Amino acid sequence: MISPYFLLVPILLPIIAGFSLLFLRIPPEEDRRRNLYLEIVVVLTSLLVWLALLCVRREAIEIISLSGDFSIGFRQDGLSCLFAGMVSLMWPLVMLYAFEYMEKARKKNRFFAFYVITYGVTLGLAFSYNITTLYTFIEMLTLVTIPLVVHYGNHESMYAGRKYAAFTIGGTGLAFFSVVITTVYGEGGLFIHGGSLHISHFTPVLQLAFLCGFFGFGVKAAVFPLHAWLPTASVAPTPVTALLHAVAVVNSGVFAVTRLAYYTFGAEILYGTTAQTVALLTALFTMVFAAAMALKQRHFKRRLAYSTVSNLSYMLFGILLLTPSGMTGGLLHMVFHGIIKMSLFLCAGAFIHVTGNEYIYQINGAGRKMPLIFSLYTLAAFSLVGIPLFCGFVSKWRLINAGIEAGSVQGLSGVFALIISAFLCAMYTLTVSVRAFFPSEGSDGYKERRDVRDPGKRMLIPILFFGIVNIAFGICPAPLIGYIEKIAAGLL
Repeated sequence: MISPYFLLVPILLPIIAGFSLLFLRIPPEEDRRRNLYLEIVVVLTSLLVWLALLCVRREAIEIISLSGDFSIGFRQDGLSCLFAGMVSLMWPLVMLYAFEYMEKARKKNRFFAFYVITYGVTLGLAFSYNITTLYTFIEMLTLVTIPLVVHYGNHESMYAGRKYAAFTIGGTGLAFFSVVITTVYGEGGLFIHGGSLHISHFTPVLQLAFLCGFFGFGVKAAVFPLHAWLPTASVAPTPVTALLHAVAVVNSGVFAVTRLAYYTFGAEILYGTTAQTVALLTALFTMVFAAAMALKQRHFKRRLAYSTVSNLSYMLFGILLLTPSGMTGGLLHMVFHGIIKMSLFLCAGAFIHVTGNEYIYQINGAGRKMPLIFSLYTLAAFSLVGIPLFCGFVSKWRLINAGIEAGSVQGLSGVFALIISAFLCAMYTLTVSVRAFFPSEGSDGYKERRDVRDPGKRMLIPILFFGIVNIAFGICPAPLIGYIEKIAAGLL
């Protein structure tokens, strides 16, 4: 077995490689060399992640002792392996997509530098061994993704960047109270399944600390009313919005709430409290509200962004039930939603990249010119709605069962909210496919446009991959479900 210090290698490699790129001046004719360098770094990082997952000893390492029980360190367990494994499989593919999407963009060195740095920071967050380390890397994740959100440099991008920074930095400021309380009253805020607090009574102060952590970390999971940054950030380049809405940033919020609820406070002490009720009701309201808002959107990516807000609360609902079946459903939806939403955003980005259009009404007839893109979009939409034989059905079914098994008012209310939001989801996703393939007479704006066609292979390969994985997990989800059930039971 390999020393746990090996975890530092996949964390530091992309961070160092990204910062080195900031100091290099690569002319446009050298794009291929830079792209090859970046893809090698990202693929190598992913291979190192999997080597760590399979071979590194599951022991904690402390890197820096800050003050008292506050320290920075790393360790892998079942939850960190799930999150890091998911990120490591997705990042190289999205990087490949980004090469073609950003081909004619300006300031590519800066863009790709921060894109790669974000990979390393996300892995640092995944392998955090206590709440202080998690907090530190969540703050770092905000800082390294701000340049990606504002990349275009126009008024909309700069406004989105300021809004993103205000919400996420403010949110983690709110979470700091929870970090201090859980570190002081626990074993240095260590992540231990079942909780690490040394308390016999869950006082109002501790309930407040949990809610501060839930809303603070929940900013990245876009809980109401702290969700507004996410749709606004859709003005960023599509590889960034796919990153924000499907992998790193939003899932880091769900990951942090899971760590807080199960590994710091503990499900047993939280169950049945006012804090749990408030958090659950917030998630349920966000779920339905965001689905209704998605239906109103006319901008393609903003519609998908509100869909993300809704689906993040699916995950939070399962996690906040504080039952093994709820945790299983929530984590399963975290993985499957990442696959589905990655596919949807990459398809939307391909349409925008090829046609230059961004609004729903401009999609009329595009499916006849881009049949592969909109066919894959439709498959992902079926999955997001929860139609059988796709992975989205598996996780939604698990969440519904978890709500019924809970037997509480909140659990049954969650089932009702899931059904409503699934109905709304069908309306806001599948109407896009209908417009693409069956435009009303006289509304097809692409009949005479010979330049509109499916994009190149660098964009198609990642979309095809996520489409295949979507179906594969829909047909055979058992191995992943078994792994997540062991995480929920505290066996990994």
